Amino acid sequence: MSLLSLIITLIIIGVLLWAVSALPFIDAGIKKIIYIVVVVVVCLWLVSVLFGGSGNNILNHRIGY
Repeated sequence: MSLLSLIITLIIIGVLLWAVSALPFIDAGIKKIIYIVVVVVVCLWLVSVLFGGSGNNILNHRIGY
């Protein structure tokens, strides 16, 4: 994934989070849960994109031999 597509994806996610915060009829507790879930999923996705795929998976590195 190129850097440009990564940045565009993060901007789209940010706009969607802004749209959720702009909705007046959603309870504050539900908004907070949505924010937490989105942040966790985006962080896991970023780790997967940056360290996973094409043989660079951090879980495949060995110490020693």
